[in-house]
Formats: sequence, C-alpha cells, structure tokens
Amino acid sequence: MVKLSVVVPFFNVQRYVPDALRSLRANARDDFEFLLVDDCSTDGTPEILRRAVREVPGAALLRHEHNRGLATARNTGLDAARGEYIAFLDGDDWVAPGHYAQVLSVIEELGCDFVRTDHVRCTGRERSLQRVPVGRRGEVLRPREAILPADRSTSVDYPYAWAGMYHRRLAERGLLRFTDGLRTAEDRPWIWRLHREADSFAVTRGTPGIFYRRGVASSLTQIGDIRQLDFIRAFDQVLEETANDPEADRLMPKAVRTYCAIIAHHVGAAERFEPVVRRRLRAWSAAALRRMPQDLLAEALDGMDAERAVVLRRLRRRPALVGAGVPA
Repeated sequence: MVKLSVVVPFFNVQRYVPDALRSLRANARDDFEFLLVDDCSTDGTPEILRRAVREVPGAALLRHEHNRGLATARNTGLDAARGEYIAFLDGDDWVAPGHYAQVLSVIEELGCDFVRTDHVRCTGRERSLQRVPVGRRGEVLRPREAILPADRSTSVDYPYAWAGMYHRRLAERGLLRFTDGLRTAEDRPWIWRLHREADSFAVTRGTPGIFYRRGVASSLTQIGDIRQLDFIRAFDQVLEETANDPEADRLMPKAVRTYCAIIAHHVGAAERFEPVVRRRLRAWSAAALRRMPQDLLAEALDGMDAERAVVLRRLRRRPALVGAGVPA
C-alpha cells in the first residue's frame, strides 16, 4: 500500500531539478511514491527526469505532449496518485531529509483532513522563515474559521499547495484539484475551497523542512507577460464560489478585500509588464472592480492604506471598455 504520493511538476528547470531530486531521494521510503510530471519541457529537464526514474526510489515519470501549465500538471499527478496522503513540491524547490515522514507522522497523529507547514523562502543566498498565519499549532482546527478576520493576514493568504499534506478523502471529494488552464494564482481558488469545504486542519510545530526558491528566471512571478493576468480569473472564481457559500455574508468581505490587495499589488508593479500587458492589466482590473459587490468594495477601500486605496479608486473611475472583462 502506498502511504504518501508526492506530486512534482517540472517545466524547463534543468538547473534546479538535481536539487529537487536529491531531496526526494533523501525522503524515500518503501511506501512513498514520487510522481514527476514533465509539462513538455524543452530544455534538458526530460532527460534528467528519465534518469531519475532509475535512481530515485518510488519515482514515476508522467509527461504532457503539450505545455498545459502548473495547475493541469498538478492535476495529472493527482489523477495518478495512489497514496493515502498527498503532498506537492514544485520542480525548482527542495525539502529537507525526512521532511515528509515528519509531516506524515503529524497528520496521522492528529487525524485531520490536512496540515499546513511553515517554509523557508530562498532568494539567492538569503533565507527567511515564512510562517503560516495561524497562531494555534499542533491542534485540530475548523478550516473555515481560519479564513477570517477580513482585515488581517489569514490562512487563505498563505496559499502554497506544497506547504502541507492532505488526506486522500479530500481528493475523492474533488477539493484538491486545481482549475485547469490557470497559469498563475492557481493556488488561490484552491486554498479558499479547501478552507470552506474541508472539515478539519492543523498547523505543524517545529522546524520547517521545505525550501521555496524565489527569483527563478523561468518562473511566472518573474515574467511580465499575459499569463500573469490569470490572477483575475483566479480571484473571480474565488468571489463566485464564496458568494454561493451558506456563510457568504461573513466570508465575502475577506474575499473582496484580498482581491483588491492583489490588484493594487500588480498595478503598483505594472512597470515589469510589457506595454500591451500593462494596458490590459489596468483595463481588466478596472472591470474586475466593477464586478465586485459595490458595498463590500467601498468598505474594503475605506479600510485600506491611503496609497493602495488611491490606486484602486483611480482604477474604479476608468471608463468601461468593451471587451475588458475576464481575460480569455
């Protein structure tokens, strides 16, 4: 019986693949499987992964014939996963020796649907600890209670799929699937759905064992092209699904406020985008603000700092453009 399935998508990260694979080898157990999903890489990644199947115990290679993006690559791994528990890792990150066994022991002891873990952010030679924004650790909590309050950073603002472990029953309920085709922010609708619909979760104690590499040139967070604007589709989905929740009145202010904060962030850093993408960013963001419940939008703007509020109010006043709705 497979105890744990680890889904690891890769796309054109040949420089970093060896680190990820070494860390998987240092976590191998007879009852662990590592599902390596090559999302149609065009560099040396496929050959490295083919060797890994022979060298990393429990490794299996899955390959897309066409590039389909991180969300779909993760779903490909989910469809093949046989484990009682499921975890994720991105192909340019790595984990400490024994990390998965330690997290597995926590989730088995607590018996909850999923656990979340702190992580180490790595930017060049710099290291910084990133903590799950939940104060109570090592005890079972109700996931939807960790969504609020609206005016503070909460668990849905820590969306990283790889920072945790998940019981298979969540996959069977469809709660671990990502929205196919989303090329960035794919983890935002995912984390909101998980916290609205799962029954129990916990945050682990102890030393973080996952290392998240920032500043990778091929990462979409570093590329200013049209794919970055998928955050609008992602947050439209968050709003739509949360609006249909039985506790929508309680949860929607948080969803709207977070969407506003993300729009302000991207517009404030618009210079990194190509000119045509910059224009679409502003037009699509203005349209997104008009789609929000206007009373909740006004409340969110009143509660934000002046700098971000000015950016958003200026966007809100932009004339509506035909075709400036949800990006395709």
